[in-house]
Amino acid sequence: MQDWYQMPALFLTALLLPAFGHLYWRTRDTRNLLWFLAFLCAVARMLLLYPGNKTDFLEGSGGGVAAVGQALAMLSAGLFLGSLSTRWLRLGRSRVLYLIPFILPLIGYALLSHGIYHHKTPHGVMYAVFPTLIVASTLMGIAWDRSHRILPYGSGTISCLLFGGCALWLYFATRLYWPLILAESGIHVVSAMLVVAVFRRISPGVLISCLGFVAWSLPILLVLPQMHAPLANLVLLRIIIMAKVATALGLIMLALENELHINQAAGERERRARRELEAYHGLNLSRRRVEDFDRQAVEICQTVVAHSRFSRAGLLLLQPNGLYRLAGAAGFDGATAKALNALAGRILVARFLVKETLTAAVPGSQTAILDLRQWLSPGDDLKRLHCTSLLAIPMHGRSGTEGALLLDGLRYDRTGEGLRADDLVPLEMLTARLQSVRSQTRMLEKLIDSEKFAGLGQLAGNVTQQLNNPLTVVLGYASLLEDAPRLDAREHKAVEAILAAARSMRSTLESLQRVARAPVGQLTAVSVSELLADMERLHRSEFLHRSIDFRLDVAPNLPRVLCQEQQLRQAVLHCLQFAMEAVVNVETESERLVRVEAMADAADVQIKVTHTGPAFEQPGRAFDPFTPPHPGSGDTAGLGLSLCATIVRDNRGQAKAVNLEPRGAAILLEFPAA
Repeated sequence: MQDWYQMPALFLTALLLPAFGHLYWRTRDTRNLLWFLAFLCAVARMLLLYPGNKTDFLEGSGGGVAAVGQALAMLSAGLFLGSLSTRWLRLGRSRVLYLIPFILPLIGYALLSHGIYHHKTPHGVMYAVFPTLIVASTLMGIAWDRSHRILPYGSGTISCLLFGGCALWLYFATRLYWPLILAESGIHVVSAMLVVAVFRRISPGVLISCLGFVAWSLPILLVLPQMHAPLANLVLLRIIIMAKVATALGLIMLALENELHINQAAGERERRARRELEAYHGLNLSRRRVEDFDRQAVEICQTVVAHSRFSRAGLLLLQPNGLYRLAGAAGFDGATAKALNALAGRILVARFLVKETLTAAVPGSQTAILDLRQWLSPGDDLKRLHCTSLLAIPMHGRSGTEGALLLDGLRYDRTGEGLRADDLVPLEMLTARLQSVRSQTRMLEKLIDSEKFAGLGQLAGNVTQQLNNPLTVVLGYASLLEDAPRLDAREHKAVEAILAAARSMRSTLESLQRVARAPVGQLTAVSVSELLADMERLHRSEFLHRSIDFRLDVAPNLPRVLCQEQQLRQAVLHCLQFAMEAVVNVETESERLVRVEAMADAADVQIKVTHTGPAFEQPGRAFDPFTPPHPGSGDTAGLGLSLCATIVRDNRGQAKAVNLEPRGAAILLEFPAA
């Protein structure tokens, strides 16, 4: 029957092809490319079919033309399906799209049925080939659906079984032509279902695309005798012809809606990032002392949780004792925070978040995936709490990783998008600021300490000069009185007390004079291992006499340090004397322990003197000569530590005092390696 209604549909569909090509050129989206190729195949099939005013390839088409046309129809339907469910099938070391093994049996069916057998059912062995192709395509469709599971309630698998079973029935009940038509119709029905499942919104693009695919699946109705009535046949064929145009318009609208959705999401991310950056910029970070900065960790984490896409955050910071500590956390429950803090103490600084070994959480970001399992102990609470992996933004300093911002509990926004590099930029900028401020605070602290020690040196020099002369007079007259013949025993005892106090004062003034004295001599390369071993031999008897357990632990292949050997020996001796005084009053002898450790840390060598006595009242003022380090310390303990710090500073090193958990304290001496 003559019906030129086909030609406008062909022209409209062909005119929409450049739109799909332009969309792909602008977006480089694989889905747009597959839509372009699908409609290209559909237009090619229409060019083979419509100019002869035929509605299908049963109306006298040549075998080759019919085979190519029906194969193009199957390929077009398969490309639509693959654009909405792009999944890969692994075959050994290679991967192929599920679309390929799914559609190839159907294309083979079309080429054999139209090109060789001309719609006539074969006999013999070839009789079983066609149902085998149907079953192969059905099974691959089921595997495809189970690998992706976009469609709910197993509707994809049910559709495959339904259409595959009906195709087998049609093959045995009718001729070769109708199972292929049913397969094409079934693919378009599933494509309509996938449009709803993938885009999950009610929009003109979704509605028109679904209606187009459903109308495109109506050719299977021609198997019904009622559809061969002239009017019914004409209406059905016109619906099928215009379905292609409707589908093309719907998919173009879908692509434009996607672009609009992407632009809106990008704008929302930009606004969120701006608000997040403003919140982080509003943090008033302390720059006075490192301890004050570390106390702000909880506030920092709370700000991160309030404005980022993460519901849990923690700040891990390196402490002066060389161990990490969870300085603050927000969003974590108490048990998890406590377990994280315990784990932090087991992390080795030299191997923590090394740049060369990081696995980026998102390509293009500095945030790494931190696997905590390497530090878990048997029966660790973190494993029970299912907290074995976090995201970490490292705080890299000159001497290694000085801390990290830990993140967990990703929140999904209304777009349902996963984590992007853009989401991490504000957090990475915050971490860089934290590292910068903490480093500057540490440098400022060192400068303040240096100026304080310089002022103390001047004060010590002035005090020594002012007290030396009257003290000499006191000592001189006390010596004369001691030699006087007319003194009784009581008066002799008083003179001896005066002499003892004056000599003690002279000793104190000499120590103060050494604090004020400028360094002399050249720095040489000194072996810390040999020096500490020598001091152990000399002073072990004193520790044994006081019932103190003394231990020495020196790392192998320890580099030499640049300093004056005698001054280094004197500085370590002051630390040992302080440690002995700290533990001598510990009631239980088994708990009286003094340990000396020496290890290399980047370009420095660290000597750590620890004891199990009372902790420092104020670690930041431990080297102040006029402040007792802790209750019960000797009168000259503060002066000895001050002199030690002066010696270390004069030898281009630095001294720190830290408290240990659960008890004890440590003095850290750092010198540059030779």
